[in-house]
Amino acid sequence: MNYCIRRMRPLALPLALAAAFPVHAQTTLSETVVTATRVESRASALLSDVTVIDRETIENNTGRTVPELLARMAGVQMAANGGLGKNSSVFIRGTESRHVLLLVDGVRMGSATTGQASFDNIPLEMIERIEVLKGPASALYGSDAIGGVIQIFTRQGREGMHPHASVTLGSEGRREATVGLSGGRGDISYSLGAQTLREKGFSATNPAASFGNFNPDRDGFSQQSVNASLAWRFAPDWKADARLLYADGKNHYDSGPSSFDTHADVQSRVGAVGVEGRILDDWKTRLNFASSADDSTSFEGRAPSRFNTTQDQWAWTNEVGTRVGKLLVGLERLVQKVDSTTAYTVTRRSTDSAFAGIVGEYGPHGWQFNARHDDDSQFGGASTGLVAYGYRFTPQLRLHGAYGTSFKAPSFNQLYYPGFGNPNLQPERGRNAELGLSYMMGLHEFKFVRFDNRIRGFITGTTLPANVPRARIEGWTLGYDAQLGVWGLHAALDLLDARNTQNGRKLPRRADEQLTASLDYATGAWKLGGTLLAVSERFDDTANRVRLSGFATLDLHADHALSRDWTLQARLNNLADKQYQTANGFNQPGRAVYLTLRYQPK
Repeated sequence: MNYCIRRMRPLALPLALAAAFPVHAQTTLSETVVTATRVESRASALLSDVTVIDRETIENNTGRTVPELLARMAGVQMAANGGLGKNSSVFIRGTESRHVLLLVDGVRMGSATTGQASFDNIPLEMIERIEVLKGPASALYGSDAIGGVIQIFTRQGREGMHPHASVTLGSEGRREATVGLSGGRGDISYSLGAQTLREKGFSATNPAASFGNFNPDRDGFSQQSVNASLAWRFAPDWKADARLLYADGKNHYDSGPSSFDTHADVQSRVGAVGVEGRILDDWKTRLNFASSADDSTSFEGRAPSRFNTTQDQWAWTNEVGTRVGKLLVGLERLVQKVDSTTAYTVTRRSTDSAFAGIVGEYGPHGWQFNARHDDDSQFGGASTGLVAYGYRFTPQLRLHGAYGTSFKAPSFNQLYYPGFGNPNLQPERGRNAELGLSYMMGLHEFKFVRFDNRIRGFITGTTLPANVPRARIEGWTLGYDAQLGVWGLHAALDLLDARNTQNGRKLPRRADEQLTASLDYATGAWKLGGTLLAVSERFDDTANRVRLSGFATLDLHADHALSRDWTLQARLNNLADKQYQTANGFNQPGRAVYLTLRYQPK
């Protein structure tokens, strides 16, 4: 792939120019990251492309949903079937949404029927931190992680007592309230939070919607959610813990010009209990049981249609310190089950897994090796691996390279949905190579990543899904971050070529160029800033006949500290009221204003 300025579409030149300016860093050198290695590692030592989104960034960001928040980060794009609560797809480095593994506090979450993560019912106010790993991670996590991993960490307890609360009012009848308390004393730590949200919304569809689904009524969304955690250190080197996240939503959508209130009741649940401790000074072990559920019941004027899936997960992991780095060894078992009003010929499958890896560094050298074997009750064995090496030429300049294999088992819908499924499908298998360069110059950080992901047996099809010989997804990410006194800047330019190599056509809803840029200013009691998202044109369909126009949106935000513990936040999204689509026939939000009063004792 030969990217150069003269070959870019009209949007690409300003994108390339904008990427040449300094930008705001979201990952500090001292930060600890877990997702990229499954052991605690310094962000500066990682041999993979990771973005960390902390609580402060979430509150300052103008993204109203998890997909919107992620789409303002390097290497991530999104497509949504309407506004708040509507089905969204998240693409990491141009791979399919089903190629992105979602973890919540280490627990696999998503729908076993659709085969992809359910981002739309996860409340932002319950999130403490997000780690986005870009690149294949099946050698760490098994199926689904062809494109990357998104791990969400919910609010956890810490020493002391820390209440928090917020109230938000905004456009389209937005009403939201959150209250929570986290704390700890001695051997006990805890957290508890609750949230309620309601938005009248706007019409999810427009006249271009397929299958006659257009209805100009409002399509709102409401949600109630809770999260809780408890940890008990019952011995000096041992603790037990439990965690819960539950969200119950009601999503209104269009299914044609009917007076019936078409909607879906959706529930997402993640729960886990575990015990961890040290057997020896250099040997840390953890045993964990977790269960996640993705439930949806649709009401379209006839008998309700129910799709409930659960994923039960056992894991035993061991981390051992050695002279050559941290050694990771573990066993896992995953059981997926479907309970539906639709008759699936198979409603259960299991996967038994064993994995090992090592990550370490010595002088200017850094390395990571991972291997994993998954034994699927439907498809048999799949072995995957990852090898990465980095070399620091100077304290400021570092080069890394990585090669990894991955796989994705077909979903229950792809295999068995009546009239649509193909039981002869085989797992998709990927091979990815990447090369990255990072350079620190004072408070400035430059990043360059080149990646090439080739997926064999790629699943596509307009009638019945089928494995095609290969898809190839390659591209570049250019980033530049800085914190210059009261100014914080961030910019990233993604250049992408994602296509089905059998016919040369582009994969749908991926832009060849995307720019994200933000500028923040902080002085005294004030924080001000703006965020630009610019996306080039895409195709909406696999045949590449329906084009989606490129677009750019500018969001503004202002925060004012009323006192030590109280902050008033204002958000103005889509300043120019740009009308655009990320999926043909589905509207996206226009200009919107939100006011948030936040209480957070310092």
